[in-house]
Amino acid sequence: MEALFGVTKEKMRELMSVAISNGADHADLYFEYKISSYLKLEDDIIKDVSHGIVMGLGVRAVKGDQVGYAHTDDLNFDKMKDAAKAASFIANNPGKVNIAAINACKKLDLYSLDKLSVDCKLDQKIQLINQANDAAKKYNSKITKATVTISDEMKQIMYMDSEGKYFTDVQPMVMMRARTIAEDGDKRQGGYSARGGRVGLNFYREPDNRPEDIGIEAAQIAVTNLDAVPAPAGPQVVVLGPSESGVLLHEAVGHGFEADFNRKGLSNYANKVGEKVASEHCTIIDSGTIPNLRGSINIDDEGNLPTESVLIENGILRGYMHDSISAKVMKAKPTGNGRRQSYNFPPIPRMTNTYMRGGNNDPEEIIKSIKYGVYAKRFGGGQVDITKGDFTFGVYEAYLIEDGKLTAPLKDVALIGNGPEVMRNVTMVGNDPTFSKGGWLCGKNGQRVQVTLGIPTVKVSEITVGGTKA
Repeated sequence: MEALFGVTKEKMRELMSVAISNGADHADLYFEYKISSYLKLEDDIIKDVSHGIVMGLGVRAVKGDQVGYAHTDDLNFDKMKDAAKAASFIANNPGKVNIAAINACKKLDLYSLDKLSVDCKLDQKIQLINQANDAAKKYNSKITKATVTISDEMKQIMYMDSEGKYFTDVQPMVMMRARTIAEDGDKRQGGYSARGGRVGLNFYREPDNRPEDIGIEAAQIAVTNLDAVPAPAGPQVVVLGPSESGVLLHEAVGHGFEADFNRKGLSNYANKVGEKVASEHCTIIDSGTIPNLRGSINIDDEGNLPTESVLIENGILRGYMHDSISAKVMKAKPTGNGRRQSYNFPPIPRMTNTYMRGGNNDPEEIIKSIKYGVYAKRFGGGQVDITKGDFTFGVYEAYLIEDGKLTAPLKDVALIGNGPEVMRNVTMVGNDPTFSKGGWLCGKNGQRVQVTLGIPTVKVSEITVGGTKA
């Protein structure tokens, strides 16, 4: 790894000495080398192929809770030294510089490096997306268009800090996405499906993860939605389907548990540890330790091991997701949630794999308990105030619930509400917790990182549905 970046540990110590030279409490170096590729098949033609390599260094100096950060994509030592000097100006009290002895960090082993997608031949990837495309178009004659993409990356990182932490890691990622259009007369509907994670191409040989499964699922959603009826408007009983509807949990609730929002008093959950903040049916966890999931990490971007952080337990707030800065300020332990998009950014508290633990109810029992309501299965885009939790989400696969049964598919469904309030309105939780396999990206402070979300079947006593008034 040192040969890859062309810098020795001794040179890294010299760079940290510069970064800390103006009196910073802490300094660290984050080297990154990333290979990525992307293929797009549309109208049975390969229309887009790209391949990229990114390499650079980010230097951070910390004084209290203030951060000086600089980065460079030129790994000439003088350029790296300039970046370290720029970061150092967060402090203005030059003095004796002490850099601890190097101590390699322990890390987990959560993802296989076997048959990395970036190492595979182009024709192997083309074969996979063709399989998804063919399956989608053969599913039904009403499918008039299919678009399939596959994207992958392999990121190699090297880290060292002034406390002596040192590690290297190789982080794979691959994702296949299929989008379809179905038409019937003047009716036109779309479908979407995706699978992937920190895996290699062998992932697409597994049952339910085959390219054919991805294509068929996208086609089935589009064809089903051709018969969709307008959604009922107003407050409704809503059932959140397992897996994909976890995006509501992630966006409308999860960000409120990130410690930087709480130490600044910006979150609904600030200063509420030990208080009841959700229904007693709700236990919410963030864990970066689950093998192969998109949000899993062997070690976070500050050299801390990921943990299983219980955020809410039976409705009681138990804690927050911390990076090193928030942990120090709030007198807590780092939870391994210090993450960054790339060397261009400093680490901040971020989610990894955020999910609700399963309950005791059978999913069919939950549906049968409802006289009239909405079953929201797959969510699309939306808007969220990540500090307050107010949200508006579009739902691209939903069904009407009538007399305890799923009936007509619904169109033009939007859910409007407040995340913490939704959590208080949870009345039943299914025994079917499921993680999404989709390609979720989480945005915060101009950074986007890969995450996974998960949820069981959940009954919410009331959410406002934006649809069509009777």
